[in-house]
Amino acid sequence: MSTLAVTGGTGFVGGTLINLARQTGHQVRALTRRPQPAHGGVVWVEGALDRPAALAELVAGVDAVIHVAGIVNAPDRAGFASGNIDGTRTIVEAAEQAGVRRFVHVSSLAAREPQLSAYGWSKAEAEHVVEDSSLDWAMVRPPAIYGPGDMEMRELFRMARLGVVFTPPAGRLSVIEVSDLGRLLLALTQERTDQRLLEADDGRPGGWSHAEFARAVGTAVGKAVRPIALTRPLLALAAMGDRLARGKRAKLTADRVAYFCHPDWTIEPARRPAPGLWQPEIATPEGLAATASWYRAHSLL
Repeated sequence: MSTLAVTGGTGFVGGTLINLARQTGHQVRALTRRPQPAHGGVVWVEGALDRPAALAELVAGVDAVIHVAGIVNAPDRAGFASGNIDGTRTIVEAAEQAGVRRFVHVSSLAAREPQLSAYGWSKAEAEHVVEDSSLDWAMVRPPAIYGPGDMEMRELFRMARLGVVFTPPAGRLSVIEVSDLGRLLLALTQERTDQRLLEADDGRPGGWSHAEFARAVGTAVGKAVRPIALTRPLLALAAMGDRLARGKRAKLTADRVAYFCHPDWTIEPARRPAPGLWQPEIATPEGLAATASWYRAHSLL
């Protein structure tokens, strides 16, 4: 098997990816800001995306780079630019200088609509950095990612336990379980494909309405849920309250309100990976149930 360099390996997606890579026999070199417990098959490289020497060490001698690291929440446009655009540029440059044969970039469906949010803009600009490089690259735009270990959807599950889930206005979304995403990223390091920009989901045609997904989360926690769609002004007001209550740790920001209120966050079927490359294995009801079980086991509900 190959040796892979991973950024974002201490996060939700990256941690799952590393575990899958180890299970399938890959050797991993992973970037970390802080010392990590030793794991067989993993070499932790202390550093960050703004430290070129650490990145040179990270990518030395690897067969492929999987760039997972990114900023999903920042106080301003500059924060998104630093984490998502500048960070991508430095790891791309390190990979180019090291002669890495393959570069797999994790983007976001938000990049399709860069005018809606600073986050989407920064992910679109990061895509341009990869596209303009000399690397042999592939890119994945995941939709909403969930699974055991995820903290972004925790509050949705907690609302569902109370029997009421507040949702954005009418719209649809696609979702993907984190291990399914991880398997796709690994597949792209091993196989060439004419599909360089891919969008992947759970395989549900047309995705989910917000109400359907809220009810599915309710089923996962054992509750009959009543979805209540909020207007954009109400969501903006809620974002102000979250900012006052949690400051920089706020989950619902003005930037996210603009993103959430877009009516179509489903994948484009034409960009779905070819079946010979990858297919989803985790049905969303089962994946949501496993996620709820993980939350319960860690006293997070």
